[in-house]
Amino acid sequence: MSLETLLAVLADGEFHSGDELGGVLGVSRTAVWKQLKKVEELGLPLESIKGKGYCIKDGLDLLSAPAIQKGLSAEISSLISDIDVRGVIDSTSVAAMEKAVQGEKGYICTAEQQTAGRGRRGRAWASPYASNLYFSVVWEFGGGAASLEGLSLAVGVAVVDALEKSGLTGSQLKWPNDVLYQGRKLAGVLLEMTGDPSGRCHVVIGVGLNVSMPKSVSIDQPWIDVMSVNEGAANRNQLLVAILNELMPLLSSFEGQGFNAYRDRWQSLDAFAETEVAMTLGSDIVVGKAIGVDGTGAIIIETASGVRKFNGGEVSLRATG
Repeated sequence: MSLETLLAVLADGEFHSGDELGGVLGVSRTAVWKQLKKVEELGLPLESIKGKGYCIKDGLDLLSAPAIQKGLSAEISSLISDIDVRGVIDSTSVAAMEKAVQGEKGYICTAEQQTAGRGRRGRAWASPYASNLYFSVVWEFGGGAASLEGLSLAVGVAVVDALEKSGLTGSQLKWPNDVLYQGRKLAGVLLEMTGDPSGRCHVVIGVGLNVSMPKSVSIDQPWIDVMSVNEGAANRNQLLVAILNELMPLLSSFEGQGFNAYRDRWQSLDAFAETEVAMTLGSDIVVGKAIGVDGTGAIIIETASGVRKFNGGEVSLRATG
């Protein structure tokens, strides 16, 4: 009996006796107990009541490759080589990078939990089991790094558009790759490249979306999740389908269109538009008013000494007001 099989049974949120679990799964009560200990180690709210059995309170919203595939149109499916659903993994982007190095295109890795999920600037990305969306997509580009200018910003637009079509309106974008809701972090985007910087290369697009974050999780910045905003929002499989419906056509056409095709939409979602901000670059801090982004995705800041532009990388942007 695998842990995944047991979790699939407990996902309904109902009580199941040890005998029932052993019978359904074809193992002894002792084997069931050992697997139940693993459920607890995942941090899931396993309840045990004598005479009733075991349950995971409120059930689990598990990822399903067939359910994801079923929700995609033939056009979107044609852009995807594989939907790889994992249980516990170090990082979906690590798995995706392995495929990218091999030259694969259209590979998607998603997981119930990451043990080493990463955000920008090396920050850890909180990844509790079966709570949020963590996925990475591999795509191929022919023009090297120059053809990727503004891609992370465009991906942010795709995520917001998918959320709006899923019933969650009011999200904003923080340069260069955060999705915010009422000033709190809802999602993040991380891009990594392998291959020729001036020619054919592969990019791993990693996305993390807070869907139903346990309140016990400790995060070092203000955050919010989809269910806090809209309890009736789509489940995780449906949310991933909605994002892929926006993201895959974007990746397919981005090299020809560039960020300019998404610039106006991004600026309409800019959380810091016309706001006084501080840009940190290492030990330097630049203060001024954010006045949008240019056609390459660089942020434009009006400072006391003139207008300056900044590209992504090891920088940090915050409002000063």
